[in-house]
Amino acid sequence: MATRDSDDRTERVQLSATEASARDSALSATDLELGYPTSEGPVVTIDRLDIPAGEITALVGPNGSGKSTLIRSLADQLAPDSGEILLQGEDIASYDGKALARELGHLSQENDAPASVSVEDLVFHGRYPYRGFFGAVDADDREAVERAIDLAGVDHLREENVGNLSGGQKQLAFIAMVLAQETDVLLLDEPTTYLDLHHRLRVMETVERLNAERGVTVAVVLHDIAQAARFADYLIALDDGEVYDWGPPTDVVTEALLRDVFDVQAAVRHTPEPEITPRRSL
Repeated sequence: MATRDSDDRTERVQLSATEASARDSALSATDLELGYPTSEGPVVTIDRLDIPAGEITALVGPNGSGKSTLIRSLADQLAPDSGEILLQGEDIASYDGKALARELGHLSQENDAPASVSVEDLVFHGRYPYRGFFGAVDADDREAVERAIDLAGVDHLREENVGNLSGGQKQLAFIAMVLAQETDVLLLDEPTTYLDLHHRLRVMETVERLNAERGVTVAVVLHDIAQAARFADYLIALDDGEVYDWGPPTDVVTEALLRDVFDVQAAVRHTPEPEITPRRSL
């Protein structure tokens, strides 16, 4: 039975990837191998990966499954050992720094700014891809910053120094900075980690609003699989550096996934979103 389930899942992944490719992928990767100088071999190996344009895709999996490594490579922060990554159909390595930043926004796990910088000044930093040689701020920059501040819901914090913010407030400020880039593709690496429930929901509601109102393609690394199923159109489940499953949450979030990938015995029911009731660790 396990073999048949695995075969069925593999066939579905292949069909889903083919469908995503056919309906336009904002980001895609083929024959991808990713590693680090300290690793003996590749830590991520993926035959084919597609991030569908105009959708929210969540990368889920246990610690060490390769989620952050993959998102770094998709953001051109980690060069593949082999394989190809395409952004809007073009080799991502062909973009220069500012050109890439006008097309793709990336928020990493660890973000830092001088404590004395105001939230508004931090958000203005997101406009650097559009600045000329002298870095003058123009009307387009101001409008973009105002839109980003409104979308992230940090207008009441614009005069506050970053050093005075709570963890959740600071994360929203950095998200506003990335939004000010006004890119068509946004990559977020664990944007809700260490945040309380209120701020986790605020961050994901901001992502959802950005996608709904501006059609921005989002790929986001999340630890909370229930949260991923709630907000994402598609899930990529990674296990030990490989894609275990790919598709809509109703297809991917199963008791087999939780058992095989997360080592958790759980009940899953669909209402229609997947509801997960953990039973015990395995």
